[in-house]
Amino acid sequence: MRVIVVGAGVIGLTCAVRLAENGYEVAVLARDLPLETTSSVAGAVWGPYLAEPADRVTAWARTSYDEFTKLAEHEPSVQLRHGRELRVERTPDPEWADVLPDLTRVASPPVGFADGWAFTAPVVEMPQYLPSLVKRLENAGGTLTRAALSGLPSTADLVVNCTGLGARLTATDPTVTPVRGQVLSVAQCGISEWLIADRDDASTVVIPRSNDVIVGGTSEPGDWNMAVDPLVSTAILERAAELVPQLRKATILRARVGLRPARPAVRCERVDNVIHCYGHGGSGVTLSWGCADEVLALTSAL
Repeated sequence: MRVIVVGAGVIGLTCAVRLAENGYEVAVLARDLPLETTSSVAGAVWGPYLAEPADRVTAWARTSYDEFTKLAEHEPSVQLRHGRELRVERTPDPEWADVLPDLTRVASPPVGFADGWAFTAPVVEMPQYLPSLVKRLENAGGTLTRAALSGLPSTADLVVNCTGLGARLTATDPTVTPVRGQVLSVAQCGISEWLIADRDDASTVVIPRSNDVIVGGTSEPGDWNMAVDPLVSTAILERAAELVPQLRKATILRARVGLRPARPAVRCERVDNVIHCYGHGGSGVTLSWGCADEVLALTSAL
């Protein structure tokens, strides 16, 4: 069966790899190549964010957690790192808590926070991980081609629509909307644990990688602006340095903006010879392998 996957972010590539490694003839077509996508901007620590419904998201996230844990054994761009997620109010355990074997409550949250969890999670270094997915795809006989499409192609037995925000066009779906996120990359300064601190006004993320640290961020629904705002960058770094003082002397490498493809619910379903898989919000990496397995199952059912 010939399958065309449209979209080369983490969802499209992961679906393509799963299909190609299971014997399908797969071609990926995309306007933006992997390192040009929103996926390449992501700090990419495992954890559901801006994605519904909870039950399906938790199942997909569990599958991805297991897959990334295996990948961490031999894939340098996937590392298991300990960290903390902080909340300003006492909060019940998340729906996905049972996925994590070492989740514990934070005993003494920092000033301004009342609760939180500590656990080990996969951290995926996207500038290296996305090319590794392309290599897996090609090793399995698949291809990746840049193509500006005005709609979904009709020259394959099956089309998998992984276009993210592009689904507004490819699926005529106005419920997919952007949630703008601005992040900084700073030089690695001895930080080994990740941090997510959720506040009502703004959230702070600090995600260490091998050679840099991703510091964020913003969450701005409905904002299509791709330009970096220097004032926002300053505010992001100041917030983060209050919680992680090492960042005060960190060298800023670059600032980037990504538009998360939010939707009231992730769409992963087959309609005739099209499988739609988009609307993952800020959880593309977290849900990628779980959704890819569901796309494989939907393909196998044809």
